[in-house]
Amino acid sequence: MFYENQVWVAADNMEKLAILPRMANRHGLIAGATGTGKTVTLKVLAESFSDGGVPVFLADVKGDLAGMCRPGNITADIEKRMEQAGIDPGEFSCQAFPVCFWDIFGKNGLPLRTTISEMGPMLLSRLMDLTTVQEDVLMVVFKIADDEGLLLLDTKDLRSMLSYVGENSKEYGARYGSLPRQSINSILRGLTALEEQGADEFFGEPALDIHDWFKTDPDGRGIVNILHSESLINDPMMYSTFMLWMLSELFEVLPEAGDCDKPKMVFFFDEAHLLFKGAPKALLQKISQVVKLVRSKGVGIYFITQSPGDIPDEVLGQLGNKIQHALHAYTPADQKAIRAAASSFRVNPDFDTKEALTELGIGEALVSFLQEDGSPSVVRRAKILPPQSQLGPIEDKERQKHVLGNSLHAKYGTMIDRDSAYEFFIRKGKEEEAEKERRLAEEQRRKEEEKAQREAEKAAKKEEERQAREAKREEERREKAEKREQEAAQKAKKRAVASVAKSAAGTIGREVGNEIGKTVGGSFGKKLGGNLGASIGRGILGTLFGR
Repeated sequence: MFYENQVWVAADNMEKLAILPRMANRHGLIAGATGTGKTVTLKVLAESFSDGGVPVFLADVKGDLAGMCRPGNITADIEKRMEQAGIDPGEFSCQAFPVCFWDIFGKNGLPLRTTISEMGPMLLSRLMDLTTVQEDVLMVVFKIADDEGLLLLDTKDLRSMLSYVGENSKEYGARYGSLPRQSINSILRGLTALEEQGADEFFGEPALDIHDWFKTDPDGRGIVNILHSESLINDPMMYSTFMLWMLSELFEVLPEAGDCDKPKMVFFFDEAHLLFKGAPKALLQKISQVVKLVRSKGVGIYFITQSPGDIPDEVLGQLGNKIQHALHAYTPADQKAIRAAASSFRVNPDFDTKEALTELGIGEALVSFLQEDGSPSVVRRAKILPPQSQLGPIEDKERQKHVLGNSLHAKYGTMIDRDSAYEFFIRKGKEEEAEKERRLAEEQRRKEEEKAQREAEKAAKKEEERQAREAKREEERREKAEKREQEAAQKAKKRAVASVAKSAAGTIGREVGNEIGKTVGGSFGKKLGGNLGASIGRGILGTLFGR
């Protein structure tokens, strides 16, 4: 309850014990053994902050905080608590509170997402349980992606980036240092395991805008943001890493606010011991730094765990508002934890703090809040107020009605997949494949052209040889023709010469014969001598000229 501008939490002998709003961002602790009433205390605090106009975030690890969206009932137990706390019936009323359900798996609330880049290599390494060497390699992969302007939004972006760096490890190794393929393969296996746990739903866009948690309803009451964590808590590493990311996100995103009259927002981290279990020293230092500095940004952080010993001393020392439920002293370790818890309170001379820790009943707690001057009050043994809303789960249909009716559903309800590293490498692969096909086609075209050229040259050579042979044959035919012509001419010439010679020889022979015949035997002798002379003449010349 928000009473007289204070966060009323408990009462001691009818005296109201409340957290001063301006001291609420000095953080706090709710501790106690299982079954001692921590969940009710968390509800009472969350309701009180909401009433005071302070938005709240809490993780619902059991499913019984969802009932805050419904008014509670005045039961016998509630009446008893009211009486023990000295609550006037007129001061108390059952009421529902404005809630917004979230779920990193998107099934029982608005999908709560972040991107691979926002999570960062350190938290991702913790999430995948990587070795120091593997974490260093992952950091280099993030550096390469940043240098080359590649967005890492979801798991397939990181997978494609890891594969690409692995394929080009020699080139990148020369610039960024050794990138063993074995380490990259181990990271890829870790990423596969992460996806099987549902990380592919958590990593993506639209990523959570942390400012959407800093809202109030029309009546000015702070929205209670409830993260459905029943299944998430089954994977402690996923749960704790998400919480650590959220702390880092708050620290990095929110501006400085200085001293505020009341917190801008209060976060409750249930099962807080999981945040620190197995965390490396560097991460513990970061958590301690964030817890220390985030209060200047107007944010209060309240850790819920079984024992104060679950919280590292450097963090525990920053938790000013403490509500300690009963602890059990079954073992020497339990007794040591009780002594440590008792020594963390400012002594109240009215009772023994150590003994009181083992005597507290359900709904009863040791309480110490920061005073106006910032110092802790003496420890008080007090009764925690009853919750005003329903304690317990709600029906799935009612939950879905709240989810679908929330104005943020339009913003976060549907995952989007914008252009990032995965799409870049898909395009790059297609371009390389296209370039490969182009080169193959070019090579094929070149080979075909060379083949065609060779065939053309071969055909040209054959044609040239054919033409040469034809020319040679033509030359031979011409030469033979010329030779025949020459021979024919020579024969004609011989015949002509022979004919002339014969004619001349006949004439000469006839004349000679005539003369002989005339001398020998008159006209008959002349005729006979002429014919004989002609024949002899022609015969001699014919033999000479080859008739």
